[in-house]
Amino acid sequence: MSPTLPSHDKLATPVGTTLERYIMRKQAEFPFATGELSQLLRDLALASKIMVREVSRAGLSGMGEVVEAEGQPTAPRHRLGEEAHIRFVRALTNGRECCAILSEAREEIIDTGNHDGKYVVALNPMNGSVSLDFNVSTGTIFSIYRRVSRYGGPARAEDFTQGGRAQVAAGYILYGSSVMLVYTTGHGVAGFTYEPSLGEFFLSHPRLTIPARGAVFSCNEGNWFDFPEFARTFLTTCKQRRYTARYVGSLAADFHRNLFTGGIYLYPPTGEWPSGKLRLLYECYPIAFISQQAGGLAVAGATEVLDVPPTADLHQRVPLFVGSADLVRELQAVAG
Repeated sequence: MSPTLPSHDKLATPVGTTLERYIMRKQAEFPFATGELSQLLRDLALASKIMVREVSRAGLSGMGEVVEAEGQPTAPRHRLGEEAHIRFVRALTNGRECCAILSEAREEIIDTGNHDGKYVVALNPMNGSVSLDFNVSTGTIFSIYRRVSRYGGPARAEDFTQGGRAQVAAGYILYGSSVMLVYTTGHGVAGFTYEPSLGEFFLSHPRLTIPARGAVFSCNEGNWFDFPEFARTFLTTCKQRRYTARYVGSLAADFHRNLFTGGIYLYPPTGEWPSGKLRLLYECYPIAFISQQAGGLAVAGATEVLDVPPTADLHQRVPLFVGSADLVRELQAVAG
């Protein structure tokens, strides 16, 4: 019989399961996989750790400044958004499992040169970067597909336009009061919290589920008079019920809060964005996949977001209504 250790010799509470160990355990859920998808998730986690450092010192390093994207005719963007793009592209390229990347920061598909890679990644490197100057939570959103084009050659557009239900993994990293990585591979949703002193993500939420109902609505009410009638009617009902309005302006942050508390996020069509503002491939699809796996629902009107057919426009925009399933269905009923 082993002697009982005195209380002062007992170890502190274990820190738990690391992301690395969790990925290794879960790899068995993919009988066709030989480690490539696991490596991709590690690469994304590595880039996010670098961005944790950059976000935390953005006010000192000038990362909140607006700059021109390198070699791009796009609108000016925050330096931290450009930095995030570079970091994630570099990590995915060096990991060698990703053959191409579609980034919110670039118009065209990025060829990583890893033509034998089995996967492509679509991502918004820094969602909500417009709020960086004010220390508001921001995030990275990503979606992973198994390529359908020929191995040994460059990826093609059809690798990214397979549809929402073809995603093999999706997730987001939230840079807030604590940093969390939330992802799904189609077997539920897991959340990991970053422990900066150890430089590791630890499993903090083994199975995230969104309540069927909630009392929070999230939208930019500044667009009220541009909202379609059904959205105004639904929001009026929310206010009559004394629901709480919470809106950060970062999809990752707003969805993350509602994932825990229940509620609904709305970005309806507006006069400025008649087709919706959020991008289908690297914002709406991944958030919809996570929501579905957490027991929630995401629609773009009458159609579930995961069933919205992608077009040839890789930066296609759609409306988004996502959150607690009962609330989303109620909105659909109002829309008719």
